[in-house]
Amino acid sequence: MLRVTLYRPPANALGLPLVEGLEQALDEFEKSDARVLLITSALDGFFAAGADIKLMAGATADEFAAYGEALRGPLNRLATADRPSIAAIEGLALGGGMELALACTLRVGSRSARLGLPESKLGLIPGAGGTQRLPRLVGRARALDLMLTARELSGGEAYAMGLLDRLVERGAAAETAMALAETLGRRSGAALTEIMRCVDDVFDRPLADGLARETERVNRLFTGREAREGLTAFLEKRRPDYA
Repeated sequence: MLRVTLYRPPANALGLPLVEGLEQALDEFEKSDARVLLITSALDGFFAAGADIKLMAGATADEFAAYGEALRGPLNRLATADRPSIAAIEGLALGGGMELALACTLRVGSRSARLGLPESKLGLIPGAGGTQRLPRLVGRARALDLMLTARELSGGEAYAMGLLDRLVERGAAAETAMALAETLGRRSGAALTEIMRCVDDVFDRPLADGLARETERVNRLFTGREAREGLTAFLEKRRPDYA
């Protein structure tokens, strides 16, 4: 597991320093043999409060476009990575901060978390994947409600609609996310990758095409080392070694 901790006081605004840090962290993740990327925050009350409003307010059209492109870069890399990622959310995850969480494979949040996409209050729309990733998680109607009204969700409401995958008490998000990451780390990395790809196919391909790709992938996995190890370990009643 590779853990990335966001720290840009006072609110972890996703300005260029944090964006560049995320790019560097993803470079390290891709070079490493870590099976899971965990994203947490070191700031009390904030996961990430959103995009850098001060930067945006003073930007020209070209500068705004360049900033948006820079922000989308690591989020798109995160969303398309071949290994899972987990966001541990305490406090505010708003705007770009929520879009960062949406780009992760799984989200663990506390009851004190507050999530939302308030861009319509600023005359803008979520521009780092929010309009596309949120409906895939919670459905069209709920996504429109959240984005059109710009309202914030409590951790409990976010969990009830499927935006959070685990709901924990305040202060327990990082610990729970680490335990989840350790669980995933004991699974076959090849299997995790192919499961993620198959599930993505649900949203991007016709059913027949998705089923065909599922068959192709499971047959390919069966001939690989990790499937051999998993089947042998099951028969020998021991934990498989996928290292």
